[in-house]
Amino acid sequence: MASLLVPAAASLAQTEATAPAPPRSSPGIRGFSYADLADLAFSAQVVTGVTVIKAERLKGELAPGLSAGNARFLIQAETGMLLRGSDGLPGQISYIVDVPLDAKGKAPKLKKARFILFADRVPQRPLELRLTSPYSQLDWTQSSESVLRILLTEASSASAPPFVTGIGNAFHVPGAIPGESESQIFLTTPDNRPISLSVLRRPGEQPQWAVALGEMVDDSARAPAKDSLLWYRLACFLPPRLPGRSIAALSASNAEAVRQDYQYVLAQLGPCGRTIIRQPPAPAIR
Repeated sequence: MASLLVPAAASLAQTEATAPAPPRSSPGIRGFSYADLADLAFSAQVVTGVTVIKAERLKGELAPGLSAGNARFLIQAETGMLLRGSDGLPGQISYIVDVPLDAKGKAPKLKKARFILFADRVPQRPLELRLTSPYSQLDWTQSSESVLRILLTEASSASAPPFVTGIGNAFHVPGAIPGESESQIFLTTPDNRPISLSVLRRPGEQPQWAVALGEMVDDSARAPAKDSLLWYRLACFLPPRLPGRSIAALSASNAEAVRQDYQYVLAQLGPCGRTIIRQPPAPAIR
């Protein structure tokens, strides 16, 4: 088995050797934020739970490009839950992972440990997986499984919010009394599904904002809850400023009002919270 996986080990090492070390302490589940988990899940063909049966340490020629302070293992594992992955998985799979050594330079004990993997399939090798990043072996917890299960179930439903690719046109309408106004900002999506932001201001009240997932803004439109799929689509993919073309047809005063309303939405969403530097996933669920 080891000899069959040496080429995979080499290619993985080339990826991991230049990657930053995983965060040791950051918000979220076991060092990962909601956005990190979403990025990892949507970038992988397979998200599965495994229990390690055998962990064989690879050294020397079998671990090319291994970063200092890490150990490389060939893992044989029993598959459990499958949260994402068409065509299923066999009962046992193999993969290669680099793990950090402890303060004494010792490798962790991996046998019988439970993990959640974010991986791609290896062409022509149905019993093997290739982790998608240095962060793609996550310690299993009930919380992490629950978050990922809810996230991926929602993402695969027909009513899932679309992936946001940018901003289209924006409009602003002053109200009948001073201090009253409404802005509407249309977002762009890969499949042209409608999604828009609205901000309503009334004198003496906090601005109200909402997200509409249809052609019309109605009473069902709400601001998304933090650490939800819709929140992630917005907080992690909206640009930091309105593009000029979105407000080019507006008067100077209306354009400035829309800019302020857009910044208000971004402030209410809060930071995306990524702790892993990585390229955002493609706008599709594989």
